[in-house]
Amino acid sequence: MQDIVMELKNINKFFGANQVIHDVSFQVKKGDFVTLLGPSGCGKTTILRMIAGFYEPDSGEIHLAGRQIERIPPYARNTAMVFQEYALFPHMSVYENVSYGLRVRHRPEAEIREKVGEALTLMQLSGLEDRYPNQMSGGQQQRVAVARALVMQPDVLLLDEPLSNLDAKLRESVRVELRSIQQQMGLTTIYVTHDQQEALSMSDSIIIMKDGYLHQQGGPHDIYFEPRTPFVADFIGTTNLISVEGSDALWVNYGEDVLELDASCPAGTYVVSIRPEAIRLSEEITSPWNGNLLRGTITHSMFLGEKMRYFLRDKLGHEWLADIYDPGRKVYTGEVSMMFTPASTHLVLGREA
Repeated sequence: MQDIVMELKNINKFFGANQVIHDVSFQVKKGDFVTLLGPSGCGKTTILRMIAGFYEPDSGEIHLAGRQIERIPPYARNTAMVFQEYALFPHMSVYENVSYGLRVRHRPEAEIREKVGEALTLMQLSGLEDRYPNQMSGGQQQRVAVARALVMQPDVLLLDEPLSNLDAKLRESVRVELRSIQQQMGLTTIYVTHDQQEALSMSDSIIIMKDGYLHQQGGPHDIYFEPRTPFVADFIGTTNLISVEGSDALWVNYGEDVLELDASCPAGTYVVSIRPEAIRLSEEITSPWNGNLLRGTITHSMFLGEKMRYFLRDKLGHEWLADIYDPGRKVYTGEVSMMFTPASTHLVLGREA
């Protein structure tokens, strides 16, 4: 098992009378890329700033590399933070920006030159040492901000939505490079974003936040395929959530229909998640299909290139989404059968939405 390099224990934070973080606890393994994910205002950046030392928790403990740090000032913690706005010094060159932290620590000039040179090479900034931030693109500025953090060799690198100011295509290429550098250096990283695709594609572990509460922590596959609450299921990607009645069997009742799950369901009311890409459509009312089958009426559809997204309404009035990949020119209309396997029918714990 990998070593735990960071741990938050029962963290609570108030701004005035408003509690913004509620009893949050999690661990970070050495070398992992951990993403704090959730909608705006859920507390992601507040947690990051408490780790960095810009905020103090009102209660709870933060442990980093064997030290309890929640009352230690930022400069005494071995952390480095990359801000959403990059926070580069406009009057300093690239070299001066990247070397700033080392100079504050009074490191020898030879060491500064070596570490800055390595960071600039790693971030593909060699030859741009004398440029100023206003002479650089957004992507180059982002690289400078990351290089400035890397030279400090922090115990944990903190990234607060550093790609949000980049256009979509550049954002995708930079996140691939950032993840590659993180893996190459084995650098423990905590990354804040509200972008689900970023979280799924970059992370070893994802922490889902909502309204200051931690809903779930797990690997990308666990978060996507085994969400614990309806909020997590709906926030990560897109899903269909339906209310069903269990009866201590593999079968649950959905209105007058019976659906099969891949695990026994205790008696009670539950929420089931079925991803749109797990649904197949057929114009046939009866079918040799051995899995779950429901009838629905297509209300409209959207052609998205690699897939066709259908919006359907079942006989209970519930709206469904179905994604048909590589659709060709076939377009379904009217009443159809929606088919999905028991394995793709995931029982979500709890009813909170």
